[in-house]
Amino acid sequence: MDFKKLLDKPEYEFIKTDKHLGKRVMLLGLGGSHAYGTNNENSDIDLRGVTLNLPSELLGLSKFEQYEDKKTDTVIYSFNKIVQLLLNCNPNTIEILGLDEDQYLIKSDLGQELIDNAEMFLSKRAIRSFGGYADAQLRRLQNAIARDSMSQSERESHIFRSVKNALDDFNRTFGIFDKGNMKLYIDKAETEGLEEEIFIDADYTHMPLREYNQMLSVMNSVVREYDRVGKRNKKKDCDHLNKHAMHLIRLFMMAIDILEKKRICTHRTGEDLKTLKDIRMGKYMTDNHTFSEEFYEILSDYEKKLDEAAKATKLPDNPDMAAIERFVEKINYNAIV
Repeated sequence: MDFKKLLDKPEYEFIKTDKHLGKRVMLLGLGGSHAYGTNNENSDIDLRGVTLNLPSELLGLSKFEQYEDKKTDTVIYSFNKIVQLLLNCNPNTIEILGLDEDQYLIKSDLGQELIDNAEMFLSKRAIRSFGGYADAQLRRLQNAIARDSMSQSERESHIFRSVKNALDDFNRTFGIFDKGNMKLYIDKAETEGLEEEIFIDADYTHMPLREYNQMLSVMNSVVREYDRVGKRNKKKDCDHLNKHAMHLIRLFMMAIDILEKKRICTHRTGEDLKTLKDIRMGKYMTDNHTFSEEFYEILSDYEKKLDEAAKATKLPDNPDMAAIERFVEKINYNAIV
């Protein structure tokens, strides 16, 4: 399919006529499953783009961050907005810099410069950003399965593991091991309506209140997310579960490419694409709507690969802000003159 022909359709007329868009669009490309190569006959077409800021936004008081058209699933970010997202290797936006040539509908000279300078945005921040997105995706997936297929005590065990993992991540981030300890365990419930529930024994000394509050917030967010997503996904069909699982593995694939190869590869090919399509088509889903051990082996393998890539990566801790500042000044100068 020649996606550039979409721009001739009436529903995409806004791309030509809106004052923020038109000839100011630097990049416009495929998003979602069509970008990844995992699309099927039921897949919607998503478009993602970048547009130059108007002079009034750079020199005056006007503000503009993005243009969104929900009817066509199109989101176009202002240049200054996407730079802020790219600095943190935001998975949802960095993928626009890693499309294949024929996946771009619009690519100006300045858009090509942005692509050519993509590496300046890559740093070890990708470990946290992609890892965070992957953790959230896994939690949603497991929560949906747990809510529908497990007993209350089994669900409580699932929440226990999720909370424990989140707490371990928090401890590694803030290094509070020397300030005390917290024991999580499951016992006979005291809360009405539950058979078993999670209990906490905590012992901390001289721990800053704000850190303690953050730690409680991390655990609370896991439980809240479980209840919220679980209710929303109570009747989620297998197709959506497979899609969640596929995107989970895709996030690992992209993160490993960034860390090992300093390269953004949005469109997956070869064995990567085969694996993703197998997951999407339900190869690893069991008859009781859970995932097979083989799927979790694949997941475990990618988790190990990501850990190894994170330890061995040659990427800097943070982007070179001076270089990015010069690049942003150059692009914005062209946006004004």
